[in-house]
Amino acid sequence: MTVLWINLTIVFLFSFLSRYFSSPLLELNGRLVSFRLNKLFVFFTIILFILVSGLRNNIGDTPYYMESYKVFDFTWEFIKSRDDIGFGVLQMILKRYSNDPQVLIFTTALITNVLIIIGLFKYSRLVELSTYVYITGGLFLVTMNGIRQCLATAIIFSATKYLIEGKKFRYIIVVIFASFFHQSALILIPIYFLVRYKAWSKATVILLLFSVLIVLGFNEFSKVLFSAIQDSQYGVYSQFNEGGANIFRVIVFAVPIVIAFFGREKLREIYPDSDVIINMAIIGLSFMIISVGNWIFARFNIYFELYQIILISWVVKVFRNKDQKLVYYAIVLCYFAYYYYESVINLNIKYGSNYIG
Repeated sequence: MTVLWINLTIVFLFSFLSRYFSSPLLELNGRLVSFRLNKLFVFFTIILFILVSGLRNNIGDTPYYMESYKVFDFTWEFIKSRDDIGFGVLQMILKRYSNDPQVLIFTTALITNVLIIIGLFKYSRLVELSTYVYITGGLFLVTMNGIRQCLATAIIFSATKYLIEGKKFRYIIVVIFASFFHQSALILIPIYFLVRYKAWSKATVILLLFSVLIVLGFNEFSKVLFSAIQDSQYGVYSQFNEGGANIFRVIVFAVPIVIAFFGREKLREIYPDSDVIINMAIIGLSFMIISVGNWIFARFNIYFELYQIILISWVVKVFRNKDQKLVYYAIVLCYFAYYYYESVINLNIKYGSNYIG
């Protein structure tokens, strides 16, 4: 964990400095709502994420991908016989230049983290809080585990502009492209039409109530769902029986959304595009609630967690000026404790690399 702790500290510092040395762009009612970040510190932040993620040789399914890259010959026939052909094509291209599996890990880390961090810097208010929660909330570790899905997530996240502006055809094209790396990305197509509504509408209430009802009747729901997907590449999920997600994790996801609800008027005033961000975060919370029945549903939340991270960076500003510093420090301390519990006590993460540490 030493490398990960050092990365957390330096990334937080560089992200803070990128905002501290930023240039103001737009003020609203005497409040700064838009600014140009210091590009040098943004660059340093992105490089750190790429190096730490790209030079690893363990964590989650990383060893499996490295072994597969060494063993398989990625011909067109082989790629067509596998799921998610986009990832197969990527490996075929990379293998023309190197048989070292570290090339695959580094390339996926580069694409994933560049797209994610640029998006976080673009849409977050307190950017250092977003990069901090990206790590301490666990998503950075997830990108080193679910490589294909996180690659698809990053690609879709880069299209957030189209989601906010309502450019559905462009957004759908990006989603379809991302689905070649992980087919579950296609779930974002119908969700596009759901999140375009105003936040905290009746649809929001129905969505959350529906999630709770699914948890209460989870046995029947899971039978219907797994029966529907049994002949697909996700049919194997029906064999997972490792319990539900930790309720503590659900609470962590819920708190920023609850704060956003009570400060919804001020949030909409300082961040007019917040409706889409909030709706995406609420859908993520819905999947987390459902995952109490079976943890496998938490994997769908990967597509929405980035919007919750953006939301956290804004909810600090809905408090009174004199309280914002306290809320800021409270978020830092609470997520630090959560990160320690999840990574050290619960998962006992060990970072391995042939190049670092």
